[in-house]
Amino acid sequence: MIMSSRNLPLLLAVLVGTAVSASAAKPVPEAAPGTDWRQFRGAGASGVGRGYPLPSSWNVETGDEVAWRTPIPGLGHSGVIVAGDRVFVTTAVSGREDAGVKVGIYGNIASVDDKTSHSWRLYCLDRNTGDVAWSRCLHQGIPLIKRHTKATHANSTPVTDGRRIVVSLGSEGLYCFDLNGKRIWKQDLGLLDSGYYKVPAAQWGFGSSPILFQDTVILQCDVQQGSYLAAFSLEDGRQLWGIGRDDVPTWSTPTLWRHGKQVQLVVAGYRHSGGYDPATGREIWKLTGGGDIPVCTPIVSGDLVILSSAHGPSRPLRAVRFAATGDITPKSTTGSTEHIAWSLPRDGIYMQTPILVDGLLYACRMNGVLSCYEPKTGERIYRERVGGGVGFTASPVAGDGKLYFASEDGRVHVVATGKTYKHLATNPLGEQCMATPALSGGLLLLRGQHHVTAVGTPCCLPDSTTAAR
Repeated sequence: MIMSSRNLPLLLAVLVGTAVSASAAKPVPEAAPGTDWRQFRGAGASGVGRGYPLPSSWNVETGDEVAWRTPIPGLGHSGVIVAGDRVFVTTAVSGREDAGVKVGIYGNIASVDDKTSHSWRLYCLDRNTGDVAWSRCLHQGIPLIKRHTKATHANSTPVTDGRRIVVSLGSEGLYCFDLNGKRIWKQDLGLLDSGYYKVPAAQWGFGSSPILFQDTVILQCDVQQGSYLAAFSLEDGRQLWGIGRDDVPTWSTPTLWRHGKQVQLVVAGYRHSGGYDPATGREIWKLTGGGDIPVCTPIVSGDLVILSSAHGPSRPLRAVRFAATGDITPKSTTGSTEHIAWSLPRDGIYMQTPILVDGLLYACRMNGVLSCYEPKTGERIYRERVGGGVGFTASPVAGDGKLYFASEDGRVHVVATGKTYKHLATNPLGEQCMATPALSGGLLLLRGQHHVTAVGTPCCLPDSTTAAR
């Protein structure tokens, strides 16, 4: 098990993963451009899919432009991932028939007190038909940590290298399976209590998703006590390195920032946003302050990384230069410094991770107000309202000149990319939607409260991209 940050240095050379079955040393298939969507928000966490036409309008009631629609039991805000002809999604099935999530923009910090036994499951679907190829029970038991009224016990999106799937269940552990549903290893992460740091009794559930760097799994665990960042072997689950983080709970997923031949691991936090060496965990730069409940994933724009945070006094949207080193915390949240290219106070986004498409940065607030920026300078190009009502939590995705924004009540708004705001369509999903969509070869994959829905026309995959059976 992973211990508190005080004990992490003692674990670096210790085999802590439990190898359930050894995975064969097979070559890892390259991701198929435009069709594979292997992690939260796809390649590089960009949220962008290219190379295939995508629909502006569809109708789930009539089936117009709907390729398939597959029921998934339980609750989950985890996004779907795609490897070849396989789609993977997780869920947590409560013992309560009335289990659900409360949507809307509200300030209640309450937790859901559901002490029934839950079944955490991983589903594998056929990408072309939506048929269930297999499902596996990852864990069965009473949740160790409560969830927020707006959250689920399956918030973290899985990640795959095209041969193995890694799933984080927070306090219920880290799991690795092959594409046929055979468990390779399990890692105990200990108790990961994420919640409002000012009210420790308010448990909200774990939300950060795992990412892959070469042959390692990297996980950000910012919790009430003993926050840490750690890397595990993809082959057998053993811990390779770990560092403690002096930070409050966050729900952000890290990003790999590649610039030339160099690469940084960038994490968002309140006390400790920063860049790290992904091979060792060595800290490169540190940035303190901003929003006090970080959720957004850092976004890469060339030699800049864009950090967004809200729910705090300053709530800046700011861009950090790749050459940053040391403590780069500025005296002001306005303007630029040696290491910060630009900073816009009170422009930060709370839930939705911004998206960079064709040289423009788009950021949508929970109330549906969309801003478009010039990413090199931070200059705002426009600000318009995409939609209102119950709020927006799912991060946008983009492809074929279109931006897709899913509201919590399941209305998917389609906006044209470009410097001029143009709303193309609004498409009801027919159910709540708080999971970030995925794009795969002509399909927009939407994970709602009860279904995974594929809209568009699936492309035919070449044999080289078909997932190994």
